[in-house]
Amino acid sequence: MRFMSAPSIGQFIPGESFIHGLDPRCKIVATVILMTGLFMASGIPDFLLWFCLLLLCSALSGIKLGVILRSGRPVLFLVLVTVVMNLLWTPGTELARLGPLRITREGVLLASSMGLRLLFLVIFAGMLMMTTSPMAFSDGLERIMSPLSLLRFPTSEMAMMMTIALRFIPTLFEETDRILKAQISRGADFESGGILRRARSFIPILVPLFVLVFQRAENLAVAMESRCYVPGARRSRMNPLKWRGRDSSALAGLALFVVFAIFCDRYLFKAILAWLAMR
Repeated sequence: MRFMSAPSIGQFIPGESFIHGLDPRCKIVATVILMTGLFMASGIPDFLLWFCLLLLCSALSGIKLGVILRSGRPVLFLVLVTVVMNLLWTPGTELARLGPLRITREGVLLASSMGLRLLFLVIFAGMLMMTTSPMAFSDGLERIMSPLSLLRFPTSEMAMMMTIALRFIPTLFEETDRILKAQISRGADFESGGILRRARSFIPILVPLFVLVFQRAENLAVAMESRCYVPGARRSRMNPLKWRGRDSSALAGLALFVVFAIFCDRYLFKAILAWLAMR
């Protein structure tokens, strides 16, 4: 039984690719633009365009497409639940009936678009963390939120909290995988029996996992105190962030793609379908 066979959400993959070299502020803003465009996507042809963008990002980042796609594995259950709920409870033209439940044409379209949208959101967010180191992400996030400091918002502390949380996600997966293997080697069975029995069998995993999480949190707090970390204090940076021309070009190209995808979804694809229906 394998708990984690691919880089999880939040795990940084070092590299020297074009995307790795972009300013973290550029990648954070680009991810926000992508998420905005994905919320406007509604048809299957439109998601094919987004998949082509994913292929381009894979080529520019030097990360294999399979690794990028497997980063969305943790949310597959949530995607499945979303698809089933929209498939069975959306009113419209009936296509099939399963007892009291109906599958409608509108339900199929909505379920497919919602499932793909959620999956692409997680994958693109995972790409941001795969190509951005935790420290660079923290610096970029702090610089983006810096105008909020005029309102006495603790931008540096918030950026630090988010970075630590994202940094501990892969660590949590690794510890869970290690404890799971240790329990299996001692004869633990996690796959037989009903749902309640399987849930009870995971108690020996949760207890040591919580102990390790609190222990790591305490060690991190001691390490930060020993390095004289003071919340809210101004800090110098070894590698100051520099916005370059390629960052502006990347954002402009991405914005043009999102506009083109919205145009295709709203007008071009509908015009093509109407033309095909007339022939």
